[in-house]
Amino acid sequence: MKKEIHPDYHFIDVKMTDGTIVKMRSTWGKDGDTLSLDIDPSAHPAWTGGGTRLLDADGRVSKFKKKYEGLGF
Repeated sequence: MKKEIHPDYHFIDVKMTDGTIVKMRSTWGKDGDTLSLDIDPSAHPAWTGGGTRLLDADGRVSKFKKKYEGLGF
């Protein structure tokens, strides 16, 4: 590999929304910096599986489900 073309890969502290701090390696910031998250896996519905609602705009979801209903989705 070529030298001096890659960013510095170092340890940072990542502060989750509940206040817990996780040590990770990153190219963000400087060694020892703290990154505060607004959304993290403990709070986001995409990871927790709750609080999401599927909007059926113009019947697209219904059309999709009808088209593929025999495939066991």
